[in-house]
Parts: sequence; structure tokens; C-alpha cells
Amino acid sequence: MNILLLGSGGREHALAWKISKSKFCKNLYIAPGNAGTGNCGTNVDMGVSDFEAQKKFCLDNKIDMVVVGPEEPLVKGVYDFFQNDPQLKHITVIGPSQHGAQLEGSKAFAKEFMQRHHIPTAKYREFDSSSYEEGVNYIQQHATPIVLKADGLAAGKGVIICQNPVEAAAEFELMIQQSKFGDASKKVVIEEFLSGIEMSVFVLTDGKNYVLLPEAKDYKRIGKGDTGLNTGGMGAVSPVPFADATFMEKVIQRVVKPTVEGLQKENIEYRGFIFIGLIKVGDEPFVIEYNCRMGDPETEVVIPRMKNDIVALFKAVETQTLDTVQMEADNRKAVTVVAVSGGYPGDYEKGKVIDGLELIDPEETLVFHAGTVEKENGEIVTNGGRVLTITSFADDIKTAAGKSQANLEIIDFDGIYFRPDIGYEFY
Repeated sequence: MNILLLGSGGREHALAWKISKSKFCKNLYIAPGNAGTGNCGTNVDMGVSDFEAQKKFCLDNKIDMVVVGPEEPLVKGVYDFFQNDPQLKHITVIGPSQHGAQLEGSKAFAKEFMQRHHIPTAKYREFDSSSYEEGVNYIQQHATPIVLKADGLAAGKGVIICQNPVEAAAEFELMIQQSKFGDASKKVVIEEFLSGIEMSVFVLTDGKNYVLLPEAKDYKRIGKGDTGLNTGGMGAVSPVPFADATFMEKVIQRVVKPTVEGLQKENIEYRGFIFIGLIKVGDEPFVIEYNCRMGDPETEVVIPRMKNDIVALFKAVETQTLDTVQMEADNRKAVTVVAVSGGYPGDYEKGKVIDGLELIDPEETLVFHAGTVEKENGEIVTNGGRVLTITSFADDIKTAAGKSQANLEIIDFDGIYFRPDIGYEFY
């Protein structure tokens, strides 16, 4: 098969690495890709949401399958674009329809979906400019902490936890009246704060059936001990020690099955990944959010633990035969640690030369590129806030984390920073 993978981050490098190993993969193209994905296939200078360019490329290169990495093209309707074009509809697209992608594209849509299908989640209300005063009154009477969420996509920055009503009212005004997150915060979801420990569950569905992928836990804060500013993710571990068989059975019965069945009942076309952000409150699972694609950096521990041929899974999505598939996972613990640019998640510089990559033993540790680019002279330089993710395996989380950290000590670029404590609560 000729396969086109859309995206350019660490998630896409992990997917490209796995796809390239498939017996079904003839040619792999990554658009736009990064310095790492170029080792798995051919990078193509093409935007993830440039559907017309993708059409021409797919026809010119006889593409059989498109795998969509990031959320933006899904929310903008890449699946529908291919399905509705007679020249493209024979191409399998791994990703939901635009309607299905609203699970991530609209917090209000996701909340209403969960209510309809009795999926446990925090209590909430939604407000917009027409109900602004009502929202202010609601905040003043609400227990704190209180959570404010921009309804639309806000690059992972649209969720604010407020400790008191004054702070919450100020943020609410910024979001609704001052367009703090642009169009994403035209509508705001206000919900109760749930106290517990978070994790991520990943499902691949063909619209009728599903398989559960290995679960993961990521670390969002920039600083040691989960302190400081929120980021796109500083590392992840898989499996998750507190997600035992009893808890995961609750997750399957109360969350996963009702989600897949709900999509089917509502005739929402969904053939791709569902990322379920969960919080364990006591012993009970609650859904914080849905995403319509794999997470990053969770993909960098989930995909390496999968023993299955990933393209075989995608072919089963195409034929709606995932009920015949058995997911197999490596029993070892995997820990990925993210190396970021100095200043991230604030302002940072690009173009810093990365040294030491050739010294990493690929049999021991996997290096996934995120924000990198290869220059004409062969130098690999930084090209983003999150630059590299280093994934290692061991029989326990502490040892796996230690391996990843030791390998990051070998790699160097000006301003490099990484958290030294990913997985710390499980040591």
C-alpha cells in the first residue's frame, strides 16, 4: 500500500516508525514531517489542511490510505473531503468525519453527547455572549475551584482552573467579551472541578467495533513535581500502575462501550482513534475530555508497546472487522521524556543545532523527533517548543525513566531542558 501520513510532530514520527515496519506498507509519505520522519519514509512539503494539494498528491502517487495525525484537518473535514470526491472516495482515511471530530472540536458537543449516553463526567453549564450575565451569576454561586473551558480548539491552552469566583469571573470576561482564545471561546463550558489522578485511554474504532490500545499517563507541567506552566506534554508512561483490571473494566463498561455505541446510534461516521482523557476519582472513572486523534507525547509510549501490525489494524478499520483483532502489547514499562527549547512554553528560539543523536543506541532507546528540521548541509536543528521525545523500556518505570534521562544527557542543543522526574509518583 502507498500511505500518506499527515502531521509533523512526535506523534507522527512514532506513527511513521510503526507504519514503516508493516508488511503492508510499500511507500510511506509524511506531510510535512520532520527530520526524524524522513528516516521512515518521504517527507512532502504540504500542509495538513491543504486538502486540494493532498488530492493532487494522492492521485499522482496512487495513495491507498491517508492516516491523519493532528486534530486540525479532522475538525476541518478532511475525511468528508475524501469521501465526497468521486476521485478520492476509494482511499481509506483513518480519522473521523467532521461531525465525529466535534467530540474534540466542541467541548459543548462532547458534554451533550456524554449526557445523552450517560457517560460519567463533571457537572457543567455552557454560556455565550447572549447568556453572559447568567454565566457571571452562575460563577458567583459555584463552589471553587471551578473549571472554564473554551468550547473550540485552542491549541491545548483553552482550559483554566480558577481558585475563586473573582478570578473565574475575570477569565470568563476575557474569554467571552475579549475573545481571549479567538472564536474558540465564543462559547464557554463551565464545569465542576474533579479531584483525582488523570490518565489517557486510547481506542481504535471502525464505527461498529473497537480495540483498546495500551493506556498512558502524561505530564503537562513544565517543572519538576508537576509545577509551573502547562505545556503540550513533558513526558508519558505506559502502562499506568493504578489502572488495574477492575478499574479498566469500569472504564470499558461505563465509558468506552457507551461512546462507541453512542456514535453508532447517532449515525456519526467515525473510523479512527478516540482519545479519552479520564480522571480517577476514588475508584470511579470520569471523562474530562475526548480527542479525535492520538495524544502527544502518549503516542510515543503507546505505539512502541503495540505488537500488532498497525496497518493491519487500519485495514480492519476499513473493512469494519476490528472484532476479529486481538490487541497484543509489550509487558514492559515504557517511559518517554520530552526535550524542549529554552523558554518553552513561553517564547523560545529555533534553529539550534542538535548534537549527539548518532550516539543513541536504537536497540535500547527510541528517539522520536517533534520540532526538528534537517538543513541542506545535513545538520538537524530545533524547529519548535517540544523538540525530541526519548522512549525507553524496562521492567519498572523508574529504570525506564532513568534510561531515557541518561540518553538525553548525551543529546545537546543550546537551551535544552527536560523534566528529570517523569513517572515520579510510581518510583
